[in-house]
Amino acid sequence: MGRGKFKAKPTGQRHFSTPEEMLAGTSSRPRTFKREEAEYREEEESEECGQESGEESDGETEQKHKVTQGIIEINNPNRVKPKNLKARDADTGKTNELSRREREELEKQRAHERYIRLQEQGKTEQARKDLERLSLTRQQREEAARKREEEKAAREQKKVEARK
Repeated sequence: MGRGKFKAKPTGQRHFSTPEEMLAGTSSRPRTFKREEAEYREEEESEECGQESGEESDGETEQKHKVTQGIIEINNPNRVKPKNLKARDADTGKTNELSRREREELEKQRAHERYIRLQEQGKTEQARKDLERLSLTRQQREEAARKREEEKAAREQKKVEARK
């Protein structure tokens, strides 16, 4: 039966040291935490001592960083500078360069407008076909209306003859 609030894992049970074991010093727990903490403190102390004696060398490294930083700022292609123009600095005669996609989109729109204009004038092949279909349907409707009128006139004539 395991001790502690956690369930036993299939890899093994947890074991907690009792206060008696801790006082006796027979605990099976590794004492690495105190060692790691002591090493960390030693590193911090050595860095503090190194900073006091190496203040002169820090100035040289700062200058190196400044030099490379300027190069990085100048040659960084990912950095986008804000393009804020004042009204007086704007060149009105300068044409705006369009990207390839924008140019293609404008050409596509212009071609579509030109096609619609030609279609309205009836100069495109599709417009000709549409006009032919329209004329055929008009003829068919006129013929159907004429037949209805003739049938109507024939019915009325039959009614008149039947009354006499």
